[in-house]
Amino acid sequence: MNGTTVSDDFNVAFNFLKEQLSLTDGNLASHTRALEELGYIVCNKSFVGRKPRTVFQATPQGREAFKSHIEALEKFLKSK
Repeated sequence: MNGTTVSDDFNVAFNFLKEQLSLTDGNLASHTRALEELGYIVCNKSFVGRKPRTVFQATPQGREAFKSHIEALEKFLKSK
């Protein structure tokens, strides 16, 4: 997979994803909800002080789907 991995303990904060992907709150929420419904990620909500914090983690099924997706992209690119 060319070094692309999703670690078992890798957590990504909502705000980090929003900034990195240049998405609105609503757009990111829609995408993460779809991934959660597929069982690809889990969403953990908590508070840090009085501020809400949302963190996502890939599930084993999500990591496998990601791996398969990357492999399919690599296969496609190599065929061109």
